Amino acid sequence: MPLSFTGPDSFYSAGEDAWWAAVDQALKGAPRQKLFGLTDDGLQIAPLYARRSDTPARALRTAEEGWSVVQRIDIPDPSHANAQILEDLEGGASGLELVFSDAPTAGDGGIRVADLSGMETLLQGVKPDLIDIRLEAGRGAPEKLALMLALLEKRKLDPASVKISAGFDPFALMAEEGMVPAGMEETGRLIRDMVQSAHDLGSLARVVKADGQLWHDAGATPAQELALVLASGAAYLRVLEETKLQPAEWADRISMSVVANADQFGSIAKARAIRALWSCVLEGAGLPQARMALHMNTSFRMLTARDPWVNLLRNTVAVFAAGIGGADSVLVLPHTLGVGLPDGFARGLARNTQSILLEESNLARVIDPAAGSGAIEDRTEKLCSAAWELFQEIEAAGGLFGALGQGLVQERIGEARTELDGKIARRKRPITGVSEFPDLSEKKVSLLQAAKEGGDAPHDARALDLPEAGSGEWFSALRRLALEGRPLPASKQPSESRTVPALKRKRMAEPFEDLRSAADEFENRTGAAPRVFLASLGALAQFTARATWTANAFAAGDIHPVGPAVYGSLDELVAAFKESGASLACLVSSDEVYEREAEAAARALKQAGAVSLYLAGKPGARETSYTAAGIDTFLYAGCDLLALLREAHALLERARDGGQSDLEIQK
Repeated sequence: MPLSFTGPDSFYSAGEDAWWAAVDQALKGAPRQKLFGLTDDGLQIAPLYARRSDTPARALRTAEEGWSVVQRIDIPDPSHANAQILEDLEGGASGLELVFSDAPTAGDGGIRVADLSGMETLLQGVKPDLIDIRLEAGRGAPEKLALMLALLEKRKLDPASVKISAGFDPFALMAEEGMVPAGMEETGRLIRDMVQSAHDLGSLARVVKADGQLWHDAGATPAQELALVLASGAAYLRVLEETKLQPAEWADRISMSVVANADQFGSIAKARAIRALWSCVLEGAGLPQARMALHMNTSFRMLTARDPWVNLLRNTVAVFAAGIGGADSVLVLPHTLGVGLPDGFARGLARNTQSILLEESNLARVIDPAAGSGAIEDRTEKLCSAAWELFQEIEAAGGLFGALGQGLVQERIGEARTELDGKIARRKRPITGVSEFPDLSEKKVSLLQAAKEGGDAPHDARALDLPEAGSGEWFSALRRLALEGRPLPASKQPSESRTVPALKRKRMAEPFEDLRSAADEFENRTGAAPRVFLASLGALAQFTARATWTANAFAAGDIHPVGPAVYGSLDELVAAFKESGASLACLVSSDEVYEREAEAAARALKQAGAVSLYLAGKPGARETSYTAAGIDTFLYAGCDLLALLREAHALLERARDGGQSDLEIQK
């Protein structure tokens, strides 16, 4: 086929029939269905799509503007956090996400600020009217917003000139804490009070947020995440009905945020889908269309603590997808966040990942680059349909509040999490650097040390002499107290709550990383790393491929391979096993060699003291005879590798001290 993309004989002149004919020839009789895939939502992905001429470019981000480069700030000490803020702003950041110690996403860090003095220290030398400011404070969001607005008033800055997202997300808090109030009245009054007070003050702050982070981190599929973000937004609209604000202003008080991960096409489709879905909600509610200010975070769930350098690649793909999808602002989580509190170098890399894509790749120059792509248009439409179906189910359950109270949301995400965990355990969803190609000699990365002492003042904000929330007086009084220098700690849960199943944030790599940590502890106690002897049979060409794959599989649990090598006899193989000091052994070779030599080798290795004996490959019809010869476990592509490695660690512990291991007890 010619290399030219133009002319009568170009690449594009080949029709779909010709393409499929070539595919059938390559498949050699295998069904075409082998080339089709499924997303986590069960949506079909075809191997070939035609160009779409019925889908014009959507009005996403303004063409001449790039997205806002948002930088996460979570260093506990306000003065140290301020130094990082100034470095980030000078380095190209145009927005800040201030993560306070009361935020569920604070992890090992979180800014410790309780009064106006602390907020002044935090933002010393910063011009709030020139950047985007996002506040993350969990239940402390009202108090942190009051401190921010008090700071603007003290500096005599026009509140309308500062872009603020307060980050108050009561539904995510309910789900993560596992506590749902008896009703929405108290929470609704709090939201209305904040919104009305901000409006009266002239602030355009987006007080509440519909955010996909918790749902995504807990295991939600893309369609589930979109449906829950949509349900959050719809619930806020209902709350805002009882304010004095005009209906056209309601949507402008809601911050919308979804997660971008290393699924490039999926993240692009997610960004495009949420805009279309939100437009449908506004239309269905009889509200005027309002342009969504879409924020996207890179995924915390996809980050690894082991070999965190690979996170740089994951983040790059995620940012690329967010930019192509039309995000208005993007936050890249530092690549070491899964390990601990990132240092300035990691934060700089996170910032520069965006800067390179904006300034050198000019990624924001086209309004909707994905428009007309058959693959992405199809993915977007299917994602919209799946998310809308779940959204309707949530609405039928009484909205997001009712669905959380009934456990519907937790059940659906739990099912998705279980399926995802199964794919990870079997390496159907490989994690580079952890379950695939682990680096057992990796060096530790540099981190900041978070001070554990100190913190916000131990007062309850409700104990202060404040009016009842509802029409703006409560939040206005809170802001006045802030101006007086009074500490404003986080609000507590609503007065009457009941327990429901809680959702937990979890990185995908954690189960394998737990095994790596167990191996580190084993080495510290015994002075030697966990080992497995690769009992290679036959010639080099007969076992090399399988031995390489097997060594990689055991390394995912930090079990170091010994061998392989070419042995002249079975006695030589057994002698090498005894000399290795390993208590685990794995036969590696081709199926043909196994038929001739596996059973004799198995009996010899077991007699030589192998605590557990593996065979790399599927046993097929010889499983019974192999098992009778002493082979305990078969290791092959698609097996539950996580369970196999957990059992291997338990056997190593048992071989070491003859007792029952912690892993066995946990099981």
